Amino acid sequence: MHRREVLKLFALGSTLTAMPTELLAAFREIHTGLTAIPALRVFTPHQDATVIAMAELIIPATDTPGAKAVRVNEFIDHIVADWYSDEDRAQFLTGLAEVDTRTQALFQANFVDASPAQQTEILRSLGDGMAEATAVIANGPRGYRAAQPEPESNFYFMFRGLTLTGYFTSDAGFSLQLHEEIIPGHFDGCIPSDSPAPTKGA
Repeated sequence: MHRREVLKLFALGSTLTAMPTELLAAFREIHTGLTAIPALRVFTPHQDATVIAMAELIIPATDTPGAKAVRVNEFIDHIVADWYSDEDRAQFLTGLAEVDTRTQALFQANFVDASPAQQTEILRSLGDGMAEATAVIANGPRGYRAAQPEPESNFYFMFRGLTLTGYFTSDAGFSLQLHEEIIPGHFDGCIPSDSPAPTKGA
């Protein structure tokens, strides 16, 4: 799968059931590779704190862990470091900085220093803008796409998709929220796809 196709999956928040097995395995490997002591690859401490605050608002802790507890911020940091081109990475970081700019204009504070209610208002406005752009296309003449944002180039599309993907490919997100095994069933990469499945005990 090409990098651009993967970015579209992130942006569209594709369900895990529609995700190729090898991609799910790659995301699981990122979670497994997270060390006890966080080692950020791209984000500054301030950017990381902003990502944590935004992700936790999207998936807050309830009776199950939230985005912060499963280290979605570190998952996103790894994706931005290893899966993004220089151009996409710069665009993502610009979008993250603009969250502070928007919050400062309304509340004279960076996003992480705003109150929970103010932070929620910022994310709601980002979501509303995304929904309005999509509605323009849905209500426009057939074939009209001029106002539709490219999913992989829209910051909030991407951030929301990364957050959902990072959460639901974690142990807690997959097993506690989706009530699934991380990688269902048995996979033997040495067996041709048209060969019969091995019997139990083989």
